[in-house]
Amino acid sequence: MAAAPEWMFEGKRKLNDNCRPPAWLVMGGRGAGKTRLGAEWVNCLVHGLAPLATMDRTTPIALVGETIADVRDVMIEGPAGIMASSRVKRPRFVSSKRQLVWEGGQTAMLFSSEDPESLRGPQFAAAWCDEIGKWKNSVETWDMLQFGLRLGDLPRIVATTTPRPTALMKRLLADPEVAQTIMRTAENEEHLAPGFLTRLNKRYANTALGRQELEGELVEDRQDALWNRKDLEDIQSIRPEKLNRIVIAVDPPASSTKKSDACGIVAAGLDGDGIGWVLSDQSFRPAPPHMWAQRAVSLFHQMEADRVVVEVNQGGDMVSAVIRQVDPNVPVRPVHATRGKWLRAEPVAALYEQGRVRHAGRFPALEDEMCDFSIEGLSNGRSPDRLDALVWALTELMLNERGAPRIRNFT
Repeated sequence: MAAAPEWMFEGKRKLNDNCRPPAWLVMGGRGAGKTRLGAEWVNCLVHGLAPLATMDRTTPIALVGETIADVRDVMIEGPAGIMASSRVKRPRFVSSKRQLVWEGGQTAMLFSSEDPESLRGPQFAAAWCDEIGKWKNSVETWDMLQFGLRLGDLPRIVATTTPRPTALMKRLLADPEVAQTIMRTAENEEHLAPGFLTRLNKRYANTALGRQELEGELVEDRQDALWNRKDLEDIQSIRPEKLNRIVIAVDPPASSTKKSDACGIVAAGLDGDGIGWVLSDQSFRPAPPHMWAQRAVSLFHQMEADRVVVEVNQGGDMVSAVIRQVDPNVPVRPVHATRGKWLRAEPVAALYEQGRVRHAGRFPALEDEMCDFSIEGLSNGRSPDRLDALVWALTELMLNERGAPRIRNFT
């Protein structure tokens, strides 16, 4: 069972000024054990069992799912539901009242996101909300539930879900008072069918869908971004045997502390049909000059590249000199950024729209920046260092005319 936040173990707790009950958001992949966690949580509260017992048994409890059928079939009667995980005598399901009733008189009531108004009136001491990423009226249902959580010394909520970029999910993730836990499918592999995870990883590893459904990550596109994930997944292909040119692009950071920007290092190539290929993303943080220079030179030799393109706005001639200290024979072309990042990225994004760029593999961190980059920059305020390196590489290969091509055979 995933570690619960500290407030779950307190017998009593003074609520904050706006009287919101504590909430625990559990995001997990398919088969990670989210339903079992929610069911164990309910059973612990009802029977006063460790590790989540409080001074008094907690009841009544709201059970809220996408539909009433989901509450019954998954949360209550499912193979990982309340009935199956009960450590003592199982509760009785009274379908006419949409209630679970335990032998000691404790109760749980069933609710659906299809009918937020049904939460108007009842009151609870706790709530288990399942698959909130699928709820039909998610914000309205969640808000209505808050008004009913007004019983006991410590009203609380646990929400278990596979993450989706809905308005409610974004709101909860941005709330510093909501405890968060991520459960990966791989962490529960011993309880899954043999070969299940291997098969899915082979097909979905490092894709947006795999990160969401297996890793429990919230993966989203920014509406005003230059790229989107579906298009990037569609252009993944096998690296061609022949490439005319290969360059390594480097976007060095201004400093090398733990809080500094990453050093963007991206390799890209151009084939005989004029298609650009993104070959590798070796960006990293923190990146002292000698380390990023060594990594760039190593990638240069590994790829049998033509040159290293390096942005020198931050360090001038020193940037090129650092690379030559590692290997004086590496051709280096300094480039100066005279326009903003958005203006430099737009022509490269146009190459993607024209179908002139392919990715020879999955590059999750790079694609995250691409799908989050708008005219205002990244949503987290950081520098898009991987994207900058990508832009320099493809600009050098496809938007500048430089040097004669060299044919390579990869066997």
